Amino acid sequence: MSLLTPYPLGSLSLRNRLVLSPMCQYSAVDGMPNDWHLVHLGSRAVGGAGLLIAEASAVTAPGRITPGDVGLWNDAQAEAWRRITGFVRAQGAAICVQLAHAGRKASTDLPWKGGKSLAPEAGGWVPIAPSALSFSPQHTTPQALDEAGIEAVIADFRTAARRAGAAGFDAVEIHAAHGYLLHEFLSPLTNHRADAWGGTLANRARLLRRIVAGVRAVWPAPKPLLVRVSATDWEPGGWDIDECVTLARWLHEDGVDLLDVSAGGLTPDAKIPAAPGYQVPFAARIRREAGIATGAVGLITESGQAEAILAEGSADLILIGREFLRDPYFPRRAATELGQPLTPPPQYLRGW
Repeated sequence: MSLLTPYPLGSLSLRNRLVLSPMCQYSAVDGMPNDWHLVHLGSRAVGGAGLLIAEASAVTAPGRITPGDVGLWNDAQAEAWRRITGFVRAQGAAICVQLAHAGRKASTDLPWKGGKSLAPEAGGWVPIAPSALSFSPQHTTPQALDEAGIEAVIADFRTAARRAGAAGFDAVEIHAAHGYLLHEFLSPLTNHRADAWGGTLANRARLLRRIVAGVRAVWPAPKPLLVRVSATDWEPGGWDIDECVTLARWLHEDGVDLLDVSAGGLTPDAKIPAAPGYQVPFAARIRREAGIATGAVGLITESGQAEAILAEGSADLILIGREFLRDPYFPRRAATELGQPLTPPPQYLRGW
């Protein structure tokens, strides 16, 4: 297994195992992707990535983290995405959309403006969640979803997945990590429900599994379907790797092709032991015990480090985040360092 070998993901054959991790750009207006997103994603496609996962795209306007989030809740947004997905594919990369709902972490200002919770009178809205528990004392208390609200969320994900096809995406990822709505249902720290959507692991996982089924109905195999999970809350009594392994087995049965394994994000004060590759053991255990393909992410910054993760069988794909922000051409640099340089686009031949 090598970083630069092709990888079969559902109906796709990725040109290599390097993936752009989804990272919010907070640069949209009314959920519409624009020139910033074209250049951000397009440059990483030219840079040699095998798969690009576009940032969290809200399935409904109130599901945005900030007013600057992109979305896929209307046809105009799908049409705007087509220009971007077409360019990415023309460079030899595949592109995936991450469908998301921010849950109780919705309605905040842009990070570079402080990221504070936005009240309705300041341009925000009332978030929703499994239970009426705020993310922090400074955040708006969310409204607990009723049965009709839960069914609406399931329908929103399904409709957004249908639009993903019209938008030209090659794959869909469901965002169930980082303290957003689906993760909030999974964790006993944020899900205090006493009905069919809370309590046991099966109940807490019910919403995610219903969404997977709804998405699969309009995004049928072998089209690739991914799910991003947080393997642990890094909090006592919270969601942990043992429950995540069980969930992974269920999702594999449900037709998910790959788990994108991250961690944390549920609470603002979790003690996270961040270090190079600190989340890789989670991807390795899920791959080994659940029999599902995994993507490893988290402070992976060097070609040799990425190659070693694959060689030891800890993951099938390598997701790169911050290093891709620093260097859009990271795959080309990695290929040169590994002695397998990539052929550049003809426009750039003089530089090679």
